[in-house]
Amino acid sequence: PVQWLSGRKFIAMAEKNKVAVITGASRGIGKAIAERLAEEDCEILLVAKTSETLAKVALPTTTTRCERLATDLRTVEGCERVKAEIDAKFGGRVDILVNNAGDTKGGTFLETPDELWEAGFSLKLFGAVRVTRALWPALRESKGCVVNVIGGFARTPDPDFMIGGAVNAAFANFSKALAGLGLRDDVNVNAVHPGLTVTERLEEILQGKADREGVSFDQAKAQFQGNARRLGEPSDVAELVAFLCSPKARHVHGTAIAVDGGYTAGVY
Repeated sequence: PVQWLSGRKFIAMAEKNKVAVITGASRGIGKAIAERLAEEDCEILLVAKTSETLAKVALPTTTTRCERLATDLRTVEGCERVKAEIDAKFGGRVDILVNNAGDTKGGTFLETPDELWEAGFSLKLFGAVRVTRALWPALRESKGCVVNVIGGFARTPDPDFMIGGAVNAAFANFSKALAGLGLRDDVNVNAVHPGLTVTERLEEILQGKADREGVSFDQAKAQFQGNARRLGEPSDVAELVAFLCSPKARHVHGTAIAVDGGYTAGVY
């Protein structure tokens, strides 16, 4: 049964706390997801590129077990370290995988080198593919769930953010195919498409847009925001992810949900 504790908790802890792996967990949306799942009493493995940024993540409870792994998910070896850490620290158990790592760059098409394209795919898409593949047997064993945090550019191509759009579209396709495998193996798989969300990464994207167009940061921000009521907060995404990881959402499978305040035009 699902327990609603203090009006906030989604995830029922029947026998033991759920073990959650969160990539890109040192800042922004990934950090907010880690904080939210800590409130659900999950045991958490935080994964990010550097130990310095991971050390700054302070979860809101001292009772939740939290391990930190600094590794480069752009490499095969870096992804394999996630599985090794789970085996060593959590006995191989995984209930929740949140693929959130990504650092795709914007820029004009003719001035964007192959290195940036390769880096974008290596981290966000190939990193997620490799980590998911490594942890899938454990997720199958626990009848767990995968949430892929992708982004609205999967649905709204932009000539100044081609790498992000292409990576996100491929990631969305992978997520839907993975959900088909999840039906066979009883692993829930869903995708989340954050819209414009107030993070350090958004500031980098907006500053790049301002520099390319010769406008101020605030002007670039206003152009991006358009008719949206407000910019999103990382907690907006984290609340949805927590729900998708809960028994309440078990029949929500193979879908992609936008968290963008209605910003994305279209019928889905």
